[in-house]
Amino acid sequence: MTAIWDDVISLDERKAYEAAGFGKRSGIGTRPALLIIDVQYRTIGTEPKPFWDSIKEFPTSCGEVGWKAVSQIEKLLPVFRKNGWPVIYPYVAPKEAFDTGRLADKVPALMGVAAKGYEFVPPVAPAAGDILLPKRHPSAFFGTPLTSYLINNAVDTLVVTGCTTSGCVRGSVVDAFAYNYRVVVPHDAVYDRSHTSHLVNLFDMSAKYADVMSTDETLDALSKI
Repeated sequence: MTAIWDDVISLDERKAYEAAGFGKRSGIGTRPALLIIDVQYRTIGTEPKPFWDSIKEFPTSCGEVGWKAVSQIEKLLPVFRKNGWPVIYPYVAPKEAFDTGRLADKVPALMGVAAKGYEFVPPVAPAAGDILLPKRHPSAFFGTPLTSYLINNAVDTLVVTGCTTSGCVRGSVVDAFAYNYRVVVPHDAVYDRSHTSHLVNLFDMSAKYADVMSTDETLDALSKI
């Protein structure tokens, strides 16, 4: 069976992981929640454009790949809302001077994002009853009440979408795994400015921390709960 990362991860490397026993599926539980991470204009631009055009508006944009992911997240949202499953928006809020930390050193472009950039993208924007979760660091868990919300809602599975695959998505997935949540990453509902980094991180998450599958496969699995 082919995987989307097969052209990037060599056959020998894939066999090495398989031989070591990595990559088993953990499955979906009975009470999932949907995480939509950082799907704001600052990560995709105000309209679909190629990367080099999109960063002229917001230097932190991933370009049109983000809009393609949004179209997949749109498929997931109504399923969660119809079933009364939690929809959670971990998002970066504008930084205050006292709260820049090492992020200002590593990614100074994030310090000058226009206010418009922090707006949620309308097709997948929060609705009444959704949970807004401002965060200061890549993981949706670090320094936030996310775990408390998940416990209160009896959640056992996280479907993680949004931006970026190699950054906030991966950080949140690793922490979710550490808390013993089942984790699903729909590979076409997450995005990154680097296609190579996107694929490598999906491979690694699939091997160690999450069930990585397409949005359609995720929807099929959810339909069986």
